[in-house]
Amino acid sequence: MAEQPSSIPVNGAPDSTLAAEGTLEAESAAAAEVAPKAQGNAARQLLGMKGAKSGETSIWKIRLQLMKPITWIPLIWGVVCGAASSGNYRWSLEYVLIAAACMLLSGPLLTGYTQTLNDFYDRDIDAINEPYRPIPSGAISIPQVVAQIGVLLVGGVAVAFALDRWAGHSFPTITALAIGGSLVSYIYSAPPLKLKQNGWLGNYALGASYIALPWWAGHALFGTLTWQIVVLTLFYSLAGLGIAVVNDFKSVEGDRQMGLKSLPVMFGVTTAAWICVLAIDIFQGGVAAYLMAIHQNLYAVLLILLIIPQITFQDMYFLRDPLGNDVKYQASAQPFLVLGMLVTGLALGHTVL
Repeated sequence: MAEQPSSIPVNGAPDSTLAAEGTLEAESAAAAEVAPKAQGNAARQLLGMKGAKSGETSIWKIRLQLMKPITWIPLIWGVVCGAASSGNYRWSLEYVLIAAACMLLSGPLLTGYTQTLNDFYDRDIDAINEPYRPIPSGAISIPQVVAQIGVLLVGGVAVAFALDRWAGHSFPTITALAIGGSLVSYIYSAPPLKLKQNGWLGNYALGASYIALPWWAGHALFGTLTWQIVVLTLFYSLAGLGIAVVNDFKSVEGDRQMGLKSLPVMFGVTTAAWICVLAIDIFQGGVAAYLMAIHQNLYAVLLILLIIPQITFQDMYFLRDPLGNDVKYQASAQPFLVLGMLVTGLALGHTVL
């Protein structure tokens, strides 16, 4: 007689129980794998980063996503560099709070205004390149976006005026910078000028907005904004042009379809990548040469030492695959660039210009 299959499983557990446990373990492992990805997507979405997914329902989180908090950081840093270059910043509670107000102006308010305005006018191209963005995905209505643009602009100008009052300016320098910068943001994004349609003008406007404008605001808040500072930071902004070009590689196809003349579209990916890195390196090198000319040799050497790793990462990542390594390159190299800005600010703060 053939033996019946044993109903007593291995290790005393029924076969069906073992199968169920295996299924549960697999599901748990899958859930554990998905959870961090979901959290990562949520964070990317909130920060306004490339690669996020749509699906957010909180209107305040959607509004924050429109303002792209990840883009505030360089402008906040620009205020720090300007305060350093003024040579008059003091470590006191009052000065810290005033500097924080200037960072609020440059970052959340006016950069938030700029990014929201840009998304408003880019809603058609975003439908191709980044369909998960709040406007093309339908997460927020056009009237809500327009209201957000107005509130951020008015709030920014109001804070700028208050900072001018604190600084005792006879001419409202910071208010003028806020209004001028907002105008540049408008003509960058909006027709008929829409500077971003031209790879040279658009990227330089972007570079100057990220480097020169917040630097001027921080410097004017604690000192006197001189023509030497204006010229040097506009020169430094040519390195910012190179940084801005890096962002064009993610949207080559959409730019081509929409007729935007970004540098990768005009010159091709390889040539545009070389233009980008040469602008970043040459103009930082020019700033180092200027620091030597005003006898700030130590700071000049420090700046050169901060340029070297940028060149290394350009060769390792960006020049080899601009389309695939743009984000990796930015994450690796840009910390050295922004540290170089602070080194320059400190050097200028120790120099009478």
